[in-house]
Amino acid sequence: MIEVSGLTKRYGDVVAVDNLSFRVGPGEILGFLGPNGAGKTTTMRVIAGFIAPTAGSASILGHDVVHDAIAARRALGYLPEGAPSWPEMTPRGFLDFIADIRGLSGDARRRRLDDTIGRLGLGAVLDQTIETLSKGFRRRVGLAQAILHDPPVLVLDEPTDGLDPNQKHEVRRLIHDMAPGKTIVISTHILEEVDAVCTRAIIVARGRLLADETPAALEARSRYHNAVTLALAAPADGERIVAALRAIPGVADVEADLAAGRITALPAGGAQPFAAISERAAAGHWRLNELRLESGRLDEVFRTITGSDGGTP
Repeated sequence: MIEVSGLTKRYGDVVAVDNLSFRVGPGEILGFLGPNGAGKTTTMRVIAGFIAPTAGSASILGHDVVHDAIAARRALGYLPEGAPSWPEMTPRGFLDFIADIRGLSGDARRRRLDDTIGRLGLGAVLDQTIETLSKGFRRRVGLAQAILHDPPVLVLDEPTDGLDPNQKHEVRRLIHDMAPGKTIVISTHILEEVDAVCTRAIIVARGRLLADETPAALEARSRYHNAVTLALAAPADGERIVAALRAIPGVADVEADLAAGRITALPAGGAQPFAAISERAAAGHWRLNELRLESGRLDEVFRTITGSDGGTP
Protein backbone atom coordinates (compact mmCIF):
# COMPACT_ATOMS: atom_id res chain seq x y z
CA MET A 1 0.00 0.00 0.00
CA ILE A 2 2.89 2.36 0.86
CA GLU A 3 6.45 1.67 -0.26
CA VAL A 4 9.40 3.92 0.53
CA SER A 5 12.72 2.92 -1.04
CA GLY A 6 16.10 4.56 -0.47
CA LEU A 7 14.39 7.86 0.30
CA THR A 8 16.78 10.77 0.76
CA LYS A 9 15.98 14.45 1.15
CA ARG A 10 18.65 17.14 1.43
CA TYR A 11 18.31 20.85 2.09
CA GLY A 12 21.69 22.17 1.05
CA ASP A 13 24.22 20.47 3.33
CA VAL A 14 21.52 19.25 5.72
CA VAL A 15 20.34 15.66 5.25
CA ALA A 16 16.77 15.51 6.56
CA VAL A 17 16.07 11.93 5.40
CA ASP A 18 18.94 9.51 4.78
CA ASN A 19 18.35 6.42 2.59
CA LEU A 20 15.10 5.46 4.35
CA SER A 21 13.21 2.33 3.27
CA PHE A 22 10.05 0.67 4.60
CA ARG A 23 6.74 -0.81 3.48
CA VAL A 24 3.30 -0.59 5.06
CA GLY A 25 0.66 -3.16 4.18
CA PRO A 26 -3.14 -3.31 4.28
CA GLY A 27 -4.66 -3.16 7.75
CA GLU A 28 -1.44 -1.91 9.38
CA ILE A 29 -1.31 1.14 11.65
CA LEU A 30 2.30 2.30 11.63
CA GLY A 31 3.56 4.62 14.36
CA PHE A 32 6.33 6.89 13.05
CA LEU A 33 8.53 8.07 15.93
CA GLY A 34 11.71 10.06 16.30
CA PRO A 35 13.27 13.07 18.04
CA ASN A 36 12.60 16.59 16.78
CA GLY A 37 14.42 17.01 13.50
CA ALA A 38 14.56 13.26 12.85
CA GLY A 39 12.93 13.57 9.42
CA LYS A 40 9.40 12.37 10.27
CA THR A 41 7.47 15.31 8.83
CA THR A 42 9.76 15.52 5.80
CA THR A 43 9.12 11.84 5.05
CA MET A 44 5.37 12.36 5.35
CA ARG A 45 5.48 15.38 3.06
CA VAL A 46 7.32 13.35 0.43
CA ILE A 47 4.77 10.51 0.68
CA ALA A 48 1.96 13.08 0.37
CA GLY A 49 3.57 14.62 -2.71
CA PHE A 50 4.16 18.04 -1.14
CA ILE A 51 7.92 17.91 -1.69
CA ALA A 52 10.08 15.85 -4.06
CA PRO A 53 12.84 13.56 -2.78
CA THR A 54 16.46 14.23 -3.58
CA ALA A 55 16.94 10.52 -4.22
CA GLY A 56 14.95 7.32 -3.85
CA SER A 57 11.21 6.94 -4.24
CA ALA A 58 7.85 6.63 -2.53
CA SER A 59 4.69 5.08 -3.91
CA ILE A 60 1.06 4.63 -2.89
CA LEU A 61 -0.80 1.61 -4.28
CA GLY A 62 2.03 1.30 -6.81
CA HIS A 63 1.70 4.91 -7.97
CA ASP A 64 4.95 6.85 -7.71
CA VAL A 65 4.29 10.07 -5.77
CA VAL A 66 6.40 12.11 -8.22
CA HIS A 67 5.82 10.48 -11.61
CA ASP A 68 2.20 9.41 -11.05
CA ALA A 69 1.26 12.08 -8.56
CA ILE A 70 -2.46 12.49 -9.28
CA ALA A 71 -3.23 8.78 -8.96
CA ALA A 72 -1.18 8.59 -5.76
CA ARG A 73 -3.01 11.55 -4.23
CA ARG A 74 -6.42 10.13 -5.14
CA ALA A 75 -5.65 7.16 -2.91
CA LEU A 76 -4.36 9.27 -0.02
CA GLY A 77 -5.87 11.14 2.89
CA TYR A 78 -3.32 13.48 4.49
CA LEU A 79 -3.47 15.39 7.76
CA PRO A 80 -0.51 17.81 7.78
CA GLU A 81 1.27 19.00 10.89
CA GLY A 82 -0.83 21.75 12.48
CA ALA A 83 -3.94 20.87 10.40
CA PRO A 84 -3.74 24.06 8.26
CA SER A 85 -6.96 25.35 6.73
CA TRP A 86 -8.59 28.63 5.69
CA PRO A 87 -9.45 30.41 8.96
CA GLU A 88 -12.21 32.55 7.46
CA MET A 89 -14.13 29.51 6.21
CA THR A 90 -16.64 27.48 8.22
CA PRO A 91 -16.19 23.71 8.61
CA ARG A 92 -19.28 23.27 6.42
CA GLY A 93 -17.82 25.45 3.64
CA PHE A 94 -14.38 23.88 3.98
CA LEU A 95 -15.67 20.31 3.76
CA ASP A 96 -17.92 21.22 0.81
CA PHE A 97 -14.83 22.64 -0.90
CA ILE A 98 -12.86 19.42 -0.20
CA ALA A 99 -15.80 17.35 -1.50
CA ASP A 100 -15.68 19.38 -4.74
CA ILE A 101 -11.95 18.83 -5.12
CA ARG A 102 -12.34 15.09 -4.47
CA GLY A 103 -15.07 14.86 -7.11
CA LEU A 104 -17.81 13.74 -4.72
CA SER A 105 -21.37 14.28 -5.93
CA GLY A 106 -24.96 13.19 -5.44
CA ASP A 107 -25.93 10.65 -2.80
CA ALA A 108 -22.33 9.52 -2.31
CA ARG A 109 -21.33 13.09 -1.45
CA ARG A 110 -24.15 13.47 1.09
CA ARG A 111 -23.35 10.12 2.69
CA ARG A 112 -19.65 10.89 3.02
CA LEU A 113 -20.28 14.37 4.44
CA ASP A 114 -22.86 13.11 6.93
CA ASP A 115 -20.69 10.16 8.01
CA THR A 116 -17.53 12.25 8.39
CA ILE A 117 -19.24 15.09 10.26
CA GLY A 118 -20.88 12.57 12.60
CA ARG A 119 -17.70 10.59 13.24
CA LEU A 120 -15.72 13.71 14.12
CA GLY A 121 -18.52 15.33 16.15
CA LEU A 122 -18.51 18.54 14.11
CA GLY A 123 -22.28 19.14 13.95
CA ALA A 124 -22.32 21.82 16.64
CA VAL A 125 -19.60 23.95 14.99
CA LEU A 126 -20.36 23.56 11.28
CA ASP A 127 -21.27 27.23 10.79
CA GLN A 128 -18.61 28.87 12.98
CA THR A 129 -15.52 30.23 11.29
CA ILE A 130 -12.54 27.92 11.69
CA GLU A 131 -10.47 30.70 13.28
CA THR A 132 -12.92 30.82 16.22
CA LEU A 133 -12.67 27.07 16.93
CA SER A 134 -10.58 25.54 19.68
CA LYS A 135 -7.35 23.81 18.70
CA GLY A 136 -9.04 20.47 19.25
CA PHE A 137 -11.93 21.26 16.90
CA ARG A 138 -9.53 22.62 14.28
CA ARG A 139 -7.68 19.31 14.51
CA ARG A 140 -10.93 17.44 14.01
CA VAL A 141 -11.78 19.55 10.93
CA GLY A 142 -8.35 18.67 9.53
CA LEU A 143 -8.92 14.99 10.16
CA ALA A 144 -12.37 15.25 8.56
CA GLN A 145 -10.92 16.53 5.28
CA ALA A 146 -8.40 13.67 5.30
CA ILE A 147 -11.02 10.92 5.56
CA LEU A 148 -13.85 12.59 3.60
CA HIS A 149 -13.26 10.68 0.34
CA ASP A 150 -12.74 7.37 2.23
CA PRO A 151 -9.19 6.83 0.96
CA PRO A 152 -7.40 3.46 1.29
CA VAL A 153 -4.26 5.16 2.67
CA LEU A 154 -4.07 7.71 5.49
CA VAL A 155 -0.99 9.68 6.55
CA LEU A 156 -1.68 11.55 9.79
CA ASP A 157 0.80 13.95 11.36
CA GLU A 158 -0.02 14.31 15.10
CA PRO A 159 -3.73 13.41 14.73
CA THR A 160 -4.56 13.88 18.44
CA ASP A 161 -2.50 17.01 19.04
CA GLY A 162 -4.52 19.52 21.09
CA LEU A 163 -7.33 17.10 21.94
CA ASP A 164 -8.55 16.50 25.46
CA PRO A 165 -8.44 12.89 26.83
CA ASN A 166 -12.01 12.11 25.74
CA GLN A 167 -11.39 13.46 22.24
CA LYS A 168 -8.12 11.51 22.01
CA HIS A 169 -9.98 8.34 22.91
CA GLU A 170 -12.61 9.03 20.24
CA VAL A 171 -10.00 9.70 17.51
CA ARG A 172 -8.01 6.60 18.47
CA ARG A 173 -11.18 4.52 18.33
CA LEU A 174 -11.97 6.02 14.89
CA ILE A 175 -8.48 5.13 13.63
CA HIS A 176 -8.78 1.62 15.05
CA ASP A 177 -12.22 1.13 13.46
CA MET A 178 -10.98 2.32 10.05
CA ALA A 179 -7.83 0.18 10.08
CA PRO A 180 -9.14 -3.14 8.65
CA GLY A 181 -9.78 -1.55 5.26
CA LYS A 182 -6.92 0.93 5.18
CA THR A 183 -3.21 1.50 5.60
CA ILE A 184 -2.50 4.18 8.20
CA VAL A 185 0.73 5.98 9.13
CA ILE A 186 0.72 8.13 12.25
CA SER A 187 3.49 10.49 13.27
CA THR A 188 3.17 11.17 16.98
CA HIS A 189 5.12 12.44 19.98
CA ILE A 190 2.72 10.63 22.35
CA LEU A 191 4.25 7.23 23.08
CA GLU A 192 1.06 5.95 24.71
CA GLU A 193 -0.56 6.38 21.29
CA VAL A 194 1.72 3.66 19.91
CA ASP A 195 0.49 1.26 22.61
CA ALA A 196 -3.13 2.33 22.16
CA VAL A 197 -3.41 2.30 18.36
CA CYS A 198 -0.41 1.05 16.40
CA THR A 199 0.29 -2.47 15.17
CA ARG A 200 3.88 -1.56 14.28
CA ALA A 201 6.35 1.21 15.06
CA ILE A 202 9.30 2.75 13.25
CA ILE A 203 11.87 4.85 15.10
CA VAL A 204 14.06 7.25 13.12
CA ALA A 205 16.81 9.67 14.12
CA ARG A 206 18.89 11.97 11.93
CA GLY A 207 16.86 10.73 8.98
CA ARG A 208 17.88 7.07 9.46
CA LEU A 209 15.82 4.03 10.35
CA LEU A 210 16.84 2.68 13.77
CA ALA A 211 14.01 0.27 14.63
CA ASP A 212 11.03 -1.34 12.92
CA GLU A 213 9.06 -3.67 15.19
CA THR A 214 5.71 -4.27 16.85
CA PRO A 215 5.09 -2.22 20.02
CA ALA A 216 5.32 -5.45 22.06
CA ALA A 217 8.71 -6.28 20.55
CA LEU A 218 9.97 -2.78 21.30
CA GLU A 219 8.74 -3.03 24.90
CA ALA A 220 10.58 -6.36 25.20
CA ARG A 221 13.84 -4.44 24.63
CA SER A 222 13.22 -2.45 27.80
CA ARG A 223 15.09 -3.29 30.98
CA TYR A 224 11.66 -3.04 32.60
CA HIS A 225 10.34 -5.97 30.53
CA ASN A 226 9.11 -8.51 33.13
CA ALA A 227 9.90 -6.08 35.95
CA VAL A 228 7.52 -6.08 38.93
CA THR A 229 6.20 -2.83 40.37
CA LEU A 230 4.77 -2.65 43.88
CA ALA A 231 2.65 0.17 45.30
CA LEU A 232 2.90 0.13 49.08
CA ALA A 233 -0.11 0.60 51.34
CA ALA A 234 2.30 1.33 54.21
CA PRO A 235 5.42 3.20 52.99
CA ALA A 236 7.08 2.57 56.34
CA ASP A 237 7.51 -1.06 55.25
CA GLY A 238 9.55 0.04 52.26
CA GLU A 239 13.10 -0.67 53.43
CA ARG A 240 12.16 -4.15 54.68
CA ILE A 241 10.50 -4.99 51.34
CA VAL A 242 13.42 -3.64 49.31
CA ALA A 243 15.82 -5.86 51.27
CA ALA A 244 13.59 -8.87 50.73
CA LEU A 245 13.31 -8.19 46.99
CA ARG A 246 17.09 -7.98 46.58
CA ALA A 247 17.38 -11.50 47.99
CA ILE A 248 14.92 -13.07 45.53
CA PRO A 249 16.56 -15.10 42.70
CA GLY A 250 16.01 -13.50 39.31
CA VAL A 251 15.96 -9.93 40.66
CA ALA A 252 18.92 -7.98 39.27
CA ASP A 253 18.23 -4.60 40.89
CA VAL A 254 15.59 -2.69 42.83
CA GLU A 255 14.48 0.89 42.20
CA ALA A 256 12.64 2.51 45.09
CA ASP A 257 10.82 5.79 45.64
CA LEU A 258 9.85 5.23 49.25
CA ALA A 259 8.37 8.71 49.63
CA ALA A 260 5.87 7.80 46.92
CA GLY A 261 5.52 4.24 48.18
CA ARG A 262 6.59 2.69 44.89
CA ILE A 263 9.20 -0.02 44.30
CA THR A 264 10.24 -1.73 41.06
CA ALA A 265 12.17 -5.00 40.98
CA LEU A 266 14.18 -5.32 37.75
CA PRO A 267 14.72 -8.84 36.36
CA ALA A 268 18.05 -10.43 35.59
CA GLY A 269 18.47 -11.28 31.91
CA GLY A 270 15.66 -13.57 30.82
CA ALA A 271 14.30 -14.03 34.35
CA GLN A 272 10.61 -13.77 35.23
CA PRO A 273 10.51 -13.10 38.98
CA PHE A 274 6.81 -12.19 39.27
CA ALA A 275 5.72 -15.54 40.76
CA ALA A 276 8.54 -15.57 43.33
CA ILE A 277 7.82 -11.98 44.34
CA SER A 278 4.09 -12.69 44.63
CA GLU A 279 4.76 -15.70 46.86
CA ARG A 280 7.20 -13.73 49.03
CA ALA A 281 4.68 -10.88 49.38
CA ALA A 282 1.97 -13.29 50.52
CA ALA A 283 4.27 -15.11 52.95
CA GLY A 284 5.55 -11.85 54.40
CA HIS A 285 2.09 -10.25 54.63
CA TRP A 286 3.30 -7.22 52.69
CA ARG A 287 0.70 -4.48 52.69
CA LEU A 288 0.30 -3.57 49.03
CA ASN A 289 -2.12 -1.56 46.94
CA GLU A 290 -0.74 -3.01 43.73
CA LEU A 291 1.54 -5.77 42.48
CA ARG A 292 2.00 -5.36 38.72
CA LEU A 293 3.97 -7.13 36.01
CA GLU A 294 5.44 -4.66 33.51
CA SER A 295 5.61 -5.37 29.77
CA GLY A 296 8.29 -2.70 29.30
CA ARG A 297 8.52 1.05 28.93
CA LEU A 298 8.51 2.55 25.46
CA ASP A 299 9.92 5.87 26.63
CA GLU A 300 13.02 4.15 27.99
CA VAL A 301 13.42 2.10 24.80
CA PHE A 302 13.01 5.24 22.71
CA ARG A 303 15.75 7.07 24.63
CA THR A 304 18.06 4.07 24.40
CA ILE A 305 17.57 3.60 20.66
CA THR A 306 17.91 7.27 19.72
CA GLY A 307 20.82 7.77 22.13
CA SER A 308 22.45 11.18 21.91
CA ASP A 309 19.80 12.39 19.46
CA GLY A 310 17.48 12.81 22.48
CA GLY A 311 14.56 15.21 22.25
CA THR A 312 10.85 14.63 22.05
CA PRO A 313 9.61 12.06 19.51
